[in-house]
Parts: sequence; structure tokens; C-alpha cells
Amino acid sequence: MPGMNSGLNADDPTVVAAFRAALLHQGLIALAIFAVLSVVWVSVRGRTDAAGGPAGAGPAGARGPDRPEPAGHRVLRIGFGLLWVLDGLLQAQPRMAAGLPSQVIEPSAASSPHWVQQVVNWAGTTWSYHPIQAGAAAVWIQVGIGLWLLAAPRGLSGRLAGLASLVWGLIVWTFGESFGGILAPGLTWLFGAPGAALIYAVAGALLVLPDRSWRTPRLGQAILGGFGLFLVGMAVLQAWPGRGFWQGHAGNQSGTLTGMVQSMAGTSQPRFLASLVSGFGTLVRDHGFAVNLVAVIVLAVIGVSFLTGRREVARPALAAFLVLCIADWVLIEDFGFFGGVGTDPNSMIPMALLAAGGFLALSRVPATVAAPATVAAPAAEAPAGEAPAGPAVPDTVSPGPRGTGGRGRMRPADLRTAMTRSMRAATFGTMTSVAAFGVIVLGAVPMAAAQTTPGASAILAQAIDGPTSPINITAPGFSLTDQDGRTVSLSSLRGKVVLLTFLDPVCVTDCPLIAQELRQAGQLLGAKTSQVELVAVDVNPLYNELAYTREFDHEEGLTGLADWRYLTGTQARLRQVYRAYGQPAQTLPAGAMVGHSDIAFVIDTHGEIREELDMDPGPGTAATKSSFATELADAATQTLRSS
Repeated sequence: MPGMNSGLNADDPTVVAAFRAALLHQGLIALAIFAVLSVVWVSVRGRTDAAGGPAGAGPAGARGPDRPEPAGHRVLRIGFGLLWVLDGLLQAQPRMAAGLPSQVIEPSAASSPHWVQQVVNWAGTTWSYHPIQAGAAAVWIQVGIGLWLLAAPRGLSGRLAGLASLVWGLIVWTFGESFGGILAPGLTWLFGAPGAALIYAVAGALLVLPDRSWRTPRLGQAILGGFGLFLVGMAVLQAWPGRGFWQGHAGNQSGTLTGMVQSMAGTSQPRFLASLVSGFGTLVRDHGFAVNLVAVIVLAVIGVSFLTGRREVARPALAAFLVLCIADWVLIEDFGFFGGVGTDPNSMIPMALLAAGGFLALSRVPATVAAPATVAAPAAEAPAGEAPAGPAVPDTVSPGPRGTGGRGRMRPADLRTAMTRSMRAATFGTMTSVAAFGVIVLGAVPMAAAQTTPGASAILAQAIDGPTSPINITAPGFSLTDQDGRTVSLSSLRGKVVLLTFLDPVCVTDCPLIAQELRQAGQLLGAKTSQVELVAVDVNPLYNELAYTREFDHEEGLTGLADWRYLTGTQARLRQVYRAYGQPAQTLPAGAMVGHSDIAFVIDTHGEIREELDMDPGPGTAATKSSFATELADAATQTLRSS
């Protein structure tokens, strides 16, 4: 799809090195977040203990009744917390930065309706334009969500963690999984429908529910009922004639399930796993009808059992469903995370967790668990005729101004006291939740900043042509004619940064691409354009008339570009410029084009060449063209600052 491909190999060493460096730097920041919060928390609690009071204790060390976390809630929270952490670690694989749009996102949308492809292409284009920022963001957002879920078993923090899982799960399901493929032909539970990320989102929605929802069997009945209805529907789809699941093969053509299994067997993975999957593929090919019949019957029976909502019926059905999920995960989905671009363990493990959580939620949870009894200090007897003394008012509350009822504006000392109390009452889980939220922000902020950048990351251009070559020599002078017939010399441009390159006005390959990069660079410079001149010299001495340069400008949309000059001149003058700048111009056989190098020179305001940029457009994708434009604009901006 247009824009989805960055034109780079997923194993490109420049992108891989930049991705690893970004993860390392951000990882150090994440560790610093945890370290700072830990030091502050331990310090505050230590001072409290030294003052003679138990940290976080209420009056007289009293503690209210504690509610145990419902088993179903715990399974979903811990299970999906671990899955999010695993997904984040999988996103850190070296091939993810450059490979995910073209090797994961694009194939998942290939068979979906056109409008789905357009939606997904928008996300894939964003990733391909900013592979380092997007790849690192996915790592830290998912690790942060996982840690947050693991650290927050209940309360507002736990519900917010569930909300984060819900929102990010829907984002991944929409843009990364193309709505889980539910709008594509061949929808089947065996291949992971309705998408793993949607299951993450459903689990997040369940964790957002208030605690009281988990203390009666109704929620478990609703979860298993919905799950059962879904499985029955999947059984019907699996049995529907004409979808290719009943045939292991038809002549030389593999059946739907056979083709899926055989393709997964070719994934890069340990040999014994490949042999296991390949063997199952052979079984499906030879006995496709029997395999599909078993799948249909088992899905239907488990679905009907879940619909009953009765523990004695759901228990054996859950056991069968867990076995089915494991078998499908190993033999059909092939674990889901091999091959270097596997983003998650696919949908079977999340489905198994969701079903287990729903079954456990069928049990009623005890209302409270009694806290350890505490002995209260006897109240001092009041003198005769006086009322017993009430609870002491904390001496940290300052009286307000007269006439305000003692509620004046909070002073800085009061604010510090309130913050100290909050830190004193915070548990380890609370502090870990705060740190996990910081990790999410660590990933989200750079990605949001990249979204506001109109051009692609310069790392793509550097991956194709290598880093720029810094030099510091005087630029050779010249005097030529621009596209408007005016004489332009290098000395007349003194005081501005000059981006100088060489273009063939009759070229139909690289030169039009470079022209678009120059046009985009001018747009990226914005207000700085008045301080920069974009200059190209006609590199074809056979076609040096003004008519050719003007036609090139018109075809490439350069006529309205401010401070753009396309220079030409006599053959003698042009060849003199070619020699001065080391620009070979060789006429190609049987054609009017000339062979030349794709070079751009960055000339500062004093007429000194600062950098030489290799402008070979390489694959010439939208992402790489934009990246070269960014590199040009960045080079001009840096030269302006240092001039």
C-alpha cells in the first residue's frame, strides 16, 4: 500500500543500531524514574518510622477491613499484565523498527476492504516515516501497561490500568491488526479471530469495572455467556460450506487450513517446532474433513456449555477449551512470536485467560476479611462535669484568616505536609504504578512529537547513503543564468546558506525524485526559506537551453517555490562548473540523459562548503523522499546556526 514501505531492509544495520540506541537511552530514563521514586518513597517512610509512627497507619495503628481480590479479577490482571510486558519485549526485536509496517501491518490488511486498508495505511505510513520513535514507543507503552496492571490489584489505580489496556488494545486492534481481520474473507477462530488485541481490550474493560461487580456470579455468567455465543458463531462459520475448511486439498490446491499451517511451518524457528507444525500440516492435508469436523463439534459443545452459566457444566468445558487453545496455539498459530517480527503470542493465550477469568468469576467472593485486631489506648477520664476529650486535631492544619472559618488559602508548608502524608500512605504497588505510568509517557511523548514533524526521520536517508561528510573548503565560484533569465553568481548569494545540487532536465529517474526532495525541504524550512537558496545546476550540457529548465520546473511543481534557482549556461561554462565541483557528466548510450552523481553541497553564508550529502534516492519511496528532504532542511538549519 502507498506509504507503508520505507524502502529499507528490516535488518538494515543503520536503523537497527539507531533503534537499539534509542531503547538503551530510554531504558536508562525508565530506570531513573523507578530509582528516583523509590528513593523518595523510602526516605519519606524512613523519616516517619524514625518519628515513632508506623508508616501509612491511621490513628492508633488501626486498620480497616481488607477485601480479597476476586480470583477472576486476579487472573485477568496478572495474566494480561505479563502478556503486555512480553509484547513490549517482542517489540524490541531488531527487525521491528523497519520491518513492522511492510511485514506485519500491510499483510494483515491485504485482504480487507479498501477503506480498512486506507485506515491501516495511515498508521503504517506514520510508522515508516518515524521507525525509531514508533518502535521505541510501542515497547515502552506496552511494558508500562503491563507493569501497571501487575502493580495495581484494586482501586482507582487498578481501574486506570485497565483503561490503559482497553485504549491501547483498541488502537493496536484497529491499526496494527486491521480490526482483527473480521472484515476479511476466511474469518475463523482457528487463525485467531477476532484478533488478540481485541481480547486485551475486553480484559481491560472488565478490569475497569468497580470491585463490587466482581463479587457476585452475574459477571462470570455474562463473560462465559458472551464467550459461549461467540464460540457457537465461530463453529457455524467453521462448518459453512464453500469456505475451504472441509477440504485438506483439492487437486494441487491446498485447503484453507492446510495452507495456513504450511505457511507457518516455513517461519524461522527451532527445527523441532517446524517439524511438529509441518507434520500437522500433512495430517490436515490428508484428513481435512475429519480435522474440521472435530474443530466444529468441540467449538459448538464448549460454546453451549459456557452459555449455561453453571459451574458444574462450565468446568469440564473450560478444561477442554484450554486444551484446544494450547493445541491451536502450537500447531496452527505456531506460537505467534517467531520470525523476528512476531508482536505477540497471538490470540489463544489471551482467550484462555479470559475464559478462565470468567469461570472463576462465577464464585461469590467473601465481603471482607477481618483485619488484625488492635488494642485501643484507654481514654483519659474527664473531670467531673466536663465532656470527654474528642480526637485531637492534627497540629499541621493552620488556622485560616479571621472570618473564613479556619479554611484559608493553603500555605506551601501545608502542601508539603499533604504530599508527605500521601507518600507516607503509599504502598510499594502505588509507587510502582506511578513509575509504570511514567514509562508509558516515556514512550508516548516522543511518538507524539514525531507526529507533529512534517517530514520523515533523517535516519532513512542515512541508512541509504550513509552519514554526511563534513568538510570546510571554499566553494568554487560560478556565473550562470537561472530559469527566469537572470544572471546568478555564487558571490551574489553570499549571506545565505546555499543547497547546491546538479539535475538533468530531461532525466526521468533520479532527478525528478531529488527535485521533490528539494521542494519538500523548502516547505520544511518555512520562515527560514528567506535565508536559504535552493540551487540546481543543469548537468546536461546537450540540453542547456532555458526552455528545458523551465519545463522541468513546471513538471516537478517547482515554479512556486521561493528562493529556488535552476541554473544553466553555455556548454563551456557548465563544464567548468562540473570540473570545479568534481561532477562527472557522461552521456548515456542511446539516450539524451547523462550519467552523473547525486550530490548536494551545503555552502554557508561565507561561501564555505560545510557538508557534502549523497542524494541518491535509493528505493525512492514516499518515506525516503521525505527523509532526504528532512536531511537537507536540517543541514541548512544547522549551518545557519553556526554561520
